[in-house]
Amino acid sequence: MEEPIVITGVGLTAPNGNTLEEFRRNLLAGFSRIQWLEVRHMGRVPAGVCDFDVLRYQGQKEIKNGTRAGSIALYCAHEALQDAGILLSERDLSRIGIYIGITEHGTVETENEIHALSLFHYDVRYWSHHHNPRTIANNPAGEVSIQLGITGPHYTLGAACAAGNIGIIQAVQMLRLGEVDLALAGGVSESIRSFGIFAGFRSQGALGHGEDPNTVSRPFDLGRNGIVISEGGCLYTLERLSDARKRRAKIYGEIAGYAINSDAAHAVLPNPQRQAECVRLALRRARLNPQDIDILNTHATSTIQGDRQECLAVREVFSSCPKTFINNTKSFIGHAMGAAGALELAGNLPAFEDRQVHATIHIEHLDPQCELPNLVCNEVRSVPEVRTILNTSFGMLGINSVVIVRKL
Repeated sequence: MEEPIVITGVGLTAPNGNTLEEFRRNLLAGFSRIQWLEVRHMGRVPAGVCDFDVLRYQGQKEIKNGTRAGSIALYCAHEALQDAGILLSERDLSRIGIYIGITEHGTVETENEIHALSLFHYDVRYWSHHHNPRTIANNPAGEVSIQLGITGPHYTLGAACAAGNIGIIQAVQMLRLGEVDLALAGGVSESIRSFGIFAGFRSQGALGHGEDPNTVSRPFDLGRNGIVISEGGCLYTLERLSDARKRRAKIYGEIAGYAINSDAAHAVLPNPQRQAECVRLALRRARLNPQDIDILNTHATSTIQGDRQECLAVREVFSSCPKTFINNTKSFIGHAMGAAGALELAGNLPAFEDRQVHATIHIEHLDPQCELPNLVCNEVRSVPEVRTILNTSFGMLGINSVVIVRKL
């Protein structure tokens, strides 16, 4: 039998919180934090902006030479290690792995370089010699590896908006293979620094807009009109249960099951049948039935078709589950892309202890095609017990991921 893999530390930054405690408090209080952001060539758009102390773990030179995604990853890595009570000076650094999910990387840095070069008549002598290390796909994980001196494997996993979950899944697999003894895993996103990402969603008719930026991200609401792009990050420390118990670590929960599959159908429009299959596969691996899930955190991004397609998948699997409560975190923080899955899972983890299901907020008129059994709308729901949390994350080009966490 496979040894359980457990979460022992959480480090995060979100638009409405820079620690798990603050993030959770604001989710339960119904406090979202989306603001107007001036974007090159776009003007003012709603966006989720993190306000963590970038100088807490980096010097000015590191920040100047590195990337925003790297800064987010470093902040989250340090916070996760501290939360887990892990001292790197006491560990074999070659036995630690870093697995960070990303939606994209390099877009921000390339756009900035081209803009700067335009001021010098496109004379490439002014192109930064930092550009290549900034834009390679493994950059965020690599910045963590270099600064912390971790010599085990490091890489990023490009998996669109399913990447946060997939970073966790990769870590679980590597721990079970015996490749590492400790993993830093999750996802990060610097997407708000790229005008191209905003422009791309606008050209698709999928960029949210409205008078109040805080209410633009409104999954399942009849008046929703698109996503809010956000930055953020969440990294976990993952260990084998025996190692965690040996050092008497705090344990948030066990990764009980997971799954990844592909729609193989459309670049943007999700396939609810494949999504439902992904959920069922994760349940089967966890040896659970749909009725065993206490909280289901949905991926829904506040697009009309995307939300409706996902609701078809949820109803297919959970239509007869009176004790499964459903919520959505993007209604608070927007869509943090590669960090979304990891952040949204973190927001629900404290429910194991406080037995509160945070709401999906900003639902004024529920879309009839998004009606779900036990959808928690606008107000927190208290429940007798929370033992299992299922987190879904789906991405462009039809990549689907599910992670199930169980209370020990």
